[in-house]
Amino acid sequence: MPHDDFAPGSVWLVGAGPGDPELLTMKAVRLIAAADIVFTDALVGPGILALIPSHVERVSVGKRSGLHSKDQGTIDTLLVAAAAAGKRVVRLKGGDPALFGRAAEEIAALRATGHPVQICPGITAASAAAASAGISLSLRGVARDVRFITAHSQRGEALDLDWDALAKFGTTLAFYMGRSAADAISRELIAAGMAAATPVLIVCDVSLPSEKQLATRLDLLGLATRALADKAPTLILVGEALRQPTRTKTRKLAAAIGPRD
Repeated sequence: MPHDDFAPGSVWLVGAGPGDPELLTMKAVRLIAAADIVFTDALVGPGILALIPSHVERVSVGKRSGLHSKDQGTIDTLLVAAAAAGKRVVRLKGGDPALFGRAAEEIAALRATGHPVQICPGITAASAAAASAGISLSLRGVARDVRFITAHSQRGEALDLDWDALAKFGTTLAFYMGRSAADAISRELIAAGMAAATPVLIVCDVSLPSEKQLATRLDLLGLATRALADKAPTLILVGEALRQPTRTKTRKLAAAIGPRD
């Protein structure tokens, strides 16, 4: 198959989606197969890594909270060096490369050195989590606004977010990397006026066989996250749209503990 869009010395930032190989785009599969070298994130699952041909060089540059194998500057340098060597380069990123994936830094480094770079989008975790739960992130008359928020902050620093804006009625919030920030999310949203009983859905290992879901309410978010998440990548959805009936695999913590109004 010709790869007119993937010349030697060029780079594709490819979205690996949330983890399920069947959620990859056909384009992503084609680019991975055509690459000479693939730089992989820590959140790219084994099912997707298995799609990388055995002859293709594979370099792990994965980063997780507190566990960074390579800093961003080093990753930029590696991408530039591979492109300068005339390789077809895939930078395989979990989810969508343009959403909390530091794509801008890598694009800037490559363009500054004259190397063509393009993006192949991927399904982001919030969309996959909602699909898995059988719900919609938006809901006519209830939620007209969906916001994607990174809950990652520098170690020891408080989340610097506009909580008053986030607490507005009619918004579904998707907090990425939310495990360690669960208590702060609950406390700050309630302080900004969001109802304590606002429904929440916590999802770990989105789309993978190990996926876990827990439905609860905002004032129980910290407790629920500690009960479910351990060290797994965790997405937190908050908003009235989550009152939709979910698939039966979703456990409901609030119902077991009882109301706290």
